[in-house]
Amino acid sequence: MRSRATAPAWAVQAYGKWRKRRRAWLATGICVAVAALVCAPLLMIPGGSLMDSAEMRQILSPILGEEKGFAAWHLIPVYPTIGHFYRLLIASPAFYQLFWNTVGMTAAILLGQLIVGLPSAWAFAAFRFRGRDFLFGIYVVLMLLPFQVMLLPQYIVLQKLHLYNHPAAVILPAVFSTFPVFIMYRGFTQIDAAILEAARLDGAGELQIFSYIGLPLGKMGVQAAMVLSFLEYWNLVEQPMAFLEEQAAWPLSLYLPQITVSQAGFAFAVAVMALIPALFVFALGQDALEEGIAYIGVKM
Repeated sequence: MRSRATAPAWAVQAYGKWRKRRRAWLATGICVAVAALVCAPLLMIPGGSLMDSAEMRQILSPILGEEKGFAAWHLIPVYPTIGHFYRLLIASPAFYQLFWNTVGMTAAILLGQLIVGLPSAWAFAAFRFRGRDFLFGIYVVLMLLPFQVMLLPQYIVLQKLHLYNHPAAVILPAVFSTFPVFIMYRGFTQIDAAILEAARLDGAGELQIFSYIGLPLGKMGVQAAMVLSFLEYWNLVEQPMAFLEEQAAWPLSLYLPQITVSQAGFAFAVAVMALIPALFVFALGQDALEEGIAYIGVKM
């Protein structure tokens, strides 16, 4: 049997191509399996929202210990119904109140992050000043701290400012979040410093450089930060639960804090309605999100 060293060139080349294809197929198979595992809960939501209470109880009985055996989920309901959506959209006025609470909070947070975070990101990227690296390091550390660590300090500050149990208790900490600053900063660092220096030599002011060079060239990072912030704060749970006592001020993510078997189908219907805006924003900003994260990862 010939060794690869004495094999014809075309055979060695074909073998190399086959190995590359095998690796690509293996990588694709792993990605598909992981994606299917991650997307499985999302695929259950539409079907669950159309199941009646009897079918839902029959499926969940093994999980709840009422019957022996295994739960067998149906992606397509046997007896579909729109009763849960009728109850949600017609007979539940509280849903609309919490929905608009979420819209208002999310819009205020995104606007505040643009006002506060955009100049901060540009300052870190475009200027060199004493203590810049140290200050940016603090930003990164604050970005890595979980909410549980910051809960007590934020609670004390909000109490002192008399903002506890007010929507501002959720909005203000999110406005000063360091994560969008980090994302937008990475986008601005893609701009060649020579372009900025040339603009300064031509007599352009810093505001003109930011408006006509920084924003157009770094817009992908800004858009990626806004999409990620929307997806995070549209589904906010911990902060409203900790800082808002009145249910009238809650966002939609806390609409069903307690889910029972009788409310499972209704909860799926709420999940569908809450998922629609997030999917819409993701679809609009997918290109910016992918491109922004791509060059952010390259720069890191």
